[in-house]
Amino acid sequence: MRKTIITGLMAFASMICHTSFAQDIYKTAAGVPMVQLNNGILMPQFGLGTFLQPSDEVCEQSCLTALKAGYRHIDTAHAYNDEAGVERAVKNSGIPREEIWITSKLWPSEYGEGKTMEAINKMLTRMQLDYIDLLYVHQPVGDFVGAWKDMEKAVAMGKVRALGISNFDANDEVFNKIMSESTVKPAVLQMECHPYAQRLAMREKVKPYGIQVECWFPLGGAMSNGALLKDPTIMKIAEAHGKTPAQVILRWHIQEGFSVIPGASNPDYIKENIQIFDFELNDEEMAQMQSLNKEKRFFNVTYEQVEQMGKMPMRD
Repeated sequence: MRKTIITGLMAFASMICHTSFAQDIYKTAAGVPMVQLNNGILMPQFGLGTFLQPSDEVCEQSCLTALKAGYRHIDTAHAYNDEAGVERAVKNSGIPREEIWITSKLWPSEYGEGKTMEAINKMLTRMQLDYIDLLYVHQPVGDFVGAWKDMEKAVAMGKVRALGISNFDANDEVFNKIMSESTVKPAVLQMECHPYAQRLAMREKVKPYGIQVECWFPLGGAMSNGALLKDPTIMKIAEAHGKTPAQVILRWHIQEGFSVIPGASNPDYIKENIQIFDFELNDEEMAQMQSLNKEKRFFNVTYEQVEQMGKMPMRD
């Protein structure tokens, strides 16, 4: 009997590791699905990206708008220079801290054993937090292995709950290096991903490790000049559902199992983007969306340019 119970529990545990099962079972208080990371922690699948917020003050208002609309996941970074705006919004929202998933990222100038732990402590001070839910190495350049060792220590100390790699789709070498040198494996990979660049090869690469894919520029970003929003296939699907093209694209992301963090500062767009949990794309529509893939990225910066950017120091 005991063996039967244990076997059943193991099977159940295996089931909840699958994104689709976690989506069905777990939701935030606001009804946003959760995904279970490979370390067992649940993360809200949908959030607000704060890249290119014009100022701390605008970022604060964007985050407050989002939190009031039901968002419970905010993605920032030291390089965005808006962590203070995120902190004020979380504090002024009246929502308990433990209900809000906060992500930030370390810049390459902060990488290195000892150096990175100091940077993490400064980040916590800047954001007036006891812990960060998800911490990324922002770019795969410099001493990211040394940074990762300090990040692992921060997890053990309770300063960070989960670790992630941002832009480690740059090449096989950087991805393989972080996987071979790490003890605590990455829980999330953040990269550009949208219907025109569905990143099929990278998704297969991370699958054996149970790494969650999180998408930046999920709508194509400003550099796309709205190409995805004007796509005839997407517009037709949107019309059929009485939704906007942006909502259809974000719904596609959710049904693909991605975590998605559309950025916006316009309050109307912030509210519109989260209104995607009252409809579903059928199998035919999902197939139509998948057929749009051209692996066409809109943020085209070379690895060498990233290396140069990574040398830029960050203000405390």
